[in-house]
Amino acid sequence: MPKVLVINGSPFMAKGNTAKVLTPFIEGMKQAGASVELVYAKRLKVKPCTGTFYCWYERPGQCIIHDDMQALYAMLREVDALVLATPVYIPLPGEMQNVINRLCPLIEPKLERIQGRTRAKFRADVKIKRIALVATCGWWEKGNFGTVLRIVKELARDASVEFAGAALRPHASLMAENPEKAAKIYETCHQAGFQLVKTGKIPEDLSRIIGRPLISEKKLKQRSNDDTSKAEDEAGKNNPGTKYTTP
Repeated sequence: MPKVLVINGSPFMAKGNTAKVLTPFIEGMKQAGASVELVYAKRLKVKPCTGTFYCWYERPGQCIIHDDMQALYAMLREVDALVLATPVYIPLPGEMQNVINRLCPLIEPKLERIQGRTRAKFRADVKIKRIALVATCGWWEKGNFGTVLRIVKELARDASVEFAGAALRPHASLMAENPEKAAKIYETCHQAGFQLVKTGKIPEDLSRIIGRPLISEKKLKQRSNDDTSKAEDEAGKNNPGTKYTTP
């Protein structure tokens, strides 16, 4: 039975839009026969990486910081696949960024040039063979995922494992207003999780369905700008000495 570790980086944890997409995805993986462990980054006490590379050159594979990452390292060493789930912030929620940065001790700094880039690999005691991404954002276009997608792809390539694809849901907050379309998205997320375990990849055709627009870009931007104007007006009433402008 394949083992999968899922790290949800949303500060809203089980109540966030990321969890709404991730939950059927996890159910699909379980139906395909995987053993799945879900961890919330916000519940972990994880300090920022010191950047000293102690884990590479002083005590290879061991982090100088003792916090909740120690337990996470043990879990990561035993799973076949890692799924990173996150909303898009600028670019990532702080807790999720700390977790990703602190993966460094699992990577062995034996460098080689692969397709024009310097790459390393996971240490021999790390069983991870692939990394996948599940992400949500508030803006209309899938291009908003660019930075987060690039981070996860680079992580997989730097560790010399497979990037297994992504399930990306833009303007995720509008799913509640479109229950019929949302139901199709959730169903497809379930299929994507199932296929990740069965085939090792999230198929592109499923990714396209998950990312389908719910409303037009023009309508979403107008709604967002209207909401911003209302918020600024309310803030101005409560703080009459402060001038608010739209960036």
